[in-house]
Amino acid sequence: MSNSLWLSTAYPRKPYPEVDEDITCDVCIIGGGLSGIANAYFLAKEGKDVILLEKDTILSGATGNSTGKLTAQHDLVYAKLLKQFGQDNAKLYFDINDAAVQFGKSIAKKDELRAADSILYSQSKLGTDLLRYEMKAYEELGIPGEFGKNSELPIQIDATITLKNENQIHPVRFGQHLAQLAVEAGARIYEQSDVILMDLKKRLLSLQSGHEVQFTELILCSHYPIEALRGLQIMKLSVDRSYIVSAEGNMALRGQYIAVDEPKRSIRTAQIDEKTFFLLSGESHQAGMERETLVHYNRLYTDVKELYNLSTMTHGWSAQDPQTPDLIPYAGIISSSMPYVYLSTGYRKWGLSNSIASARIITDLIVGKPNRASGLYSPDRTGFGSFLLQALKTTGLVLKEFTSGHITRTDSPICTHMGCRTRWNNGDETWDCPCHGSRFRKDGSVLEGPATKPLNL
Repeated sequence: MSNSLWLSTAYPRKPYPEVDEDITCDVCIIGGGLSGIANAYFLAKEGKDVILLEKDTILSGATGNSTGKLTAQHDLVYAKLLKQFGQDNAKLYFDINDAAVQFGKSIAKKDELRAADSILYSQSKLGTDLLRYEMKAYEELGIPGEFGKNSELPIQIDATITLKNENQIHPVRFGQHLAQLAVEAGARIYEQSDVILMDLKKRLLSLQSGHEVQFTELILCSHYPIEALRGLQIMKLSVDRSYIVSAEGNMALRGQYIAVDEPKRSIRTAQIDEKTFFLLSGESHQAGMERETLVHYNRLYTDVKELYNLSTMTHGWSAQDPQTPDLIPYAGIISSSMPYVYLSTGYRKWGLSNSIASARIITDLIVGKPNRASGLYSPDRTGFGSFLLQALKTTGLVLKEFTSGHITRTDSPICTHMGCRTRWNNGDETWDCPCHGSRFRKDGSVLEGPATKPLNL
């Protein structure tokens, strides 16, 4: 399977230990991506006894396979939020993500973060109309965007919205640094420590090693909930997969770009150890629904060569992103009947700022501090028709795939989560489940949940 540019250029480090005894803690965090690490850092700074459990190695999942954009400009989102949630909540979403950007600036080392303008661009009349609509939302919300035609790219661009002085980061090095700060604050991080059973009533976790973790409060930061817990949050997440390629570049871009129309592309450069890399991403589709995924990589490689005149390809990788039905992530208590279990997921391809923002929300809930965004991000929020509609759509997909998969893909292994047939992904050499996004390595071991048990190959 391919490896991302970020994982290939991570800081050298010693592995964190495995859990080798039964342990207790105030707060246990499951998941060693940026979300889990940020929670560990903030809670340890508040004096909590924190344990973080990662089944593989930290930052090797969504964070290590991201585009590395730390920005509050999340594609075309503010016009939609303004219409659906109103002015105060749409501005609140911007404010807490902007605060996350500022936090990143405050802690990052020089080789982990670089200032860059975030730029939305259009390539058609329809795209430009969408940009104008989004710009009206910026103006109403007081977001300091600039409408015009700001581009250094050698492609046709009709219009842009620029948000100046945002950040692009090396997400793995940044996350490694934050993990070190969390440990210095008192958090305990464990790798190769796979949770196989949760007894939430007893507040007890059982690990693959046979050891147990007793907790007072639990935070699920494992990209997807480990099980369909109360409220069936896993049934309310759609999962998209997108592709990223990198090539050796000859100069760094001042901005980081994302198209609002077709072809949908995300563009940035990265400077790592005195080398410049050009990153191009796009080609999204619903997770687990395609077998011939090499075509997506090849389209990106072709664009890099033909449009940007770069020929030395270095990496190709893919990312998987769960999305809530109403665009706002879930961060908070998973159910009022179980107020000591917290969920953080559904970042919609904007997990770097939302991971930090969500960690702030959950930390404040645990230590009893007010946070204006806790209601907006609550997993238990209700009242939106789209929420129910998406839940029904996702559930319907599960039923459809369970039936058709067993009939048409009889040679494919069965996902150990809920029994759907997986599909072989030839681009990444993984078995992917179209029902809830579980992914398995070539040998059948779990790469991404919600599945916890390996395939029977």
